[in-house]
Amino acid sequence: MAMAASPLCHTTPFTKKSLSKQSPIQLPGACVTRHALPSLKITARPLSSSAPAVVAAATSAVESESKQAAAAPAKVLPFRVGHGFDLHRLEPGYPLIIGGINIPHDRGCEAHSDGDVLLHCVVDAILGALGLPDIGQIFPDTDPKWKGAASSVFMKEAVRLMHEAGYELGNLDATLILQRPKLSPHKEAIRSNLCELLGADPSVVNLKAKTHEKVDSLGENRSIAAHTVVLLMKKQ
Repeated sequence: MAMAASPLCHTTPFTKKSLSKQSPIQLPGACVTRHALPSLKITARPLSSSAPAVVAAATSAVESESKQAAAAPAKVLPFRVGHGFDLHRLEPGYPLIIGGINIPHDRGCEAHSDGDVLLHCVVDAILGALGLPDIGQIFPDTDPKWKGAASSVFMKEAVRLMHEAGYELGNLDATLILQRPKLSPHKEAIRSNLCELLGADPSVVNLKAKTHEKVDSLGENRSIAAHTVVLLMKKQ
């Protein structure tokens, strides 16, 4: 005589005959024939009627958050910092124009425009602070209309873009690097013209000049370079 099966295990050896006579065991939400794997039957318990409502509510909440994020304006920075760099070769037969001032010298900058290394550098610093493309992309040297153009045109456009974005100049610090000529006699004229182009008070515009200790092309009077850092402040 076969022993009665317990709810958890069966101690009687499993034979083909005994397997075929096993009675079904009722489980919550399903009907399973114990041991008879080929005859396994599962009846899924229906989902609660509230489940679709929960899913719909969650979906609605996600969509609402997405719409709110999309509608939120981009964060406005109270200030922006930009750095500019430029370098030009010095060649005989060209004028040397720095900061819009013609500097007497036997060489000048070979460039598509007037080759004003300082103004080009300042323009790039402003554009960089605003997160805009550099001067070469906005005023490409492949465009004939910029051939020999005064760099003050580029400055005025950079200043216009700065004001259009809602910023004004906080301060500017520029460094010129060249071996010759000495810029001491011309520094104030250069700074004054730079302030006029920027529409800035002289107290926020600083200009320095350095030699390159006769090292490489800068020190050998074959090139001129400039670095500029600007701080732009959000208008009140």
